[in-house]
Amino acid sequence: METIEKRMLTGNKAMAEAIALEMERDPTVFVLGEDVGKYGGIFGSTQGLFDQFGADRVMDTPISETAFIGAAIGAAAEGMRPITELMFVDFFGVCMDQIYNHMAKIPYMSGGNVKLPMVLMTAVGGGYNDAAQHSQTLYATFAHLPGMKVVAPSTPYDLKGMMISAIRDDNPVVFMFHKTLQGLGWMDQLDASISHVPKEDYTVPLDKANVVREGKDVTIVGLQMTMHYALEAAEKLAEEGIEAEVIDLRSIAPIDKETIIKSVKRTHRLIVVDEDYLSCGISAEVSAIIAEEALYELEAPVKRIAVPDVPLPYSRPLEQFVLPNANKIYDEAMKLINEW
Repeated sequence: METIEKRMLTGNKAMAEAIALEMERDPTVFVLGEDVGKYGGIFGSTQGLFDQFGADRVMDTPISETAFIGAAIGAAAEGMRPITELMFVDFFGVCMDQIYNHMAKIPYMSGGNVKLPMVLMTAVGGGYNDAAQHSQTLYATFAHLPGMKVVAPSTPYDLKGMMISAIRDDNPVVFMFHKTLQGLGWMDQLDASISHVPKEDYTVPLDKANVVREGKDVTIVGLQMTMHYALEAAEKLAEEGIEAEVIDLRSIAPIDKETIIKSVKRTHRLIVVDEDYLSCGISAEVSAIIAEEALYELEAPVKRIAVPDVPLPYSRPLEQFVLPNANKIYDEAMKLINEW
């Protein structure tokens, strides 16, 4: 039988390929942001696009997030499909008026007469000692604000498919990519940042979670790096005879309630793992969904693993102390199984 060799791409190349395919297909798609042109994005998300499409469609902008995100909003309102990069999600503070009072609200305030088919992509995540102003995820900050779809893909396959879906969507989409999962050479490259990605275009839905490992004893919900930590913990739990079901949330707004509830009805235990802050975060939201809609399915309390409510430390030992990891998930799962 003939063996078909799988085509492997890093996360950043999968993203750039998705954008290139859509730019080839649709002349209204263009890219703008800081260092997205000749440099290819500091996390490689627009690598090669400038050479392929030129400065008219891949625009390097001044360091003024309010200005270029505002320009993208105006272009989208006039029928273009801009993709703009907020270099670090931490920088949202300088341009939140454009993001939330304009990008998210104009379609609603116009009664649906003005569509904003734009993608705001932004880098999230810690783990490489970039300190408090460049290491956050802030998933819940954007999920809390209605009017935007918010996604956080965890694999190169999903990065490509969800980017294509985001560009084609008529609503504003916040597309969060994790720096560690871009597969860049100057960071500690993980196996998880490289996977099979088909060459052709395809879409992945923006509103569906993915059951990446089936199990019967405990459900672990994560996203991006915490999903990969959950898979690592699940392998270790299997050695103890415990079968964990791992869900990759993928979509933050809307959250796929149905997949989570269905899983908890099967396993009767839930751990939620989040690289965002503990209070008022995704871990709290997922826990509330189960409390409201599947409380009596639980045989043990819901457990949450997230970043304590402190700024991300610069010190490597302190940063590793506050971030979730596979060992923390394993320990909580063992307690949940053995104590309840």
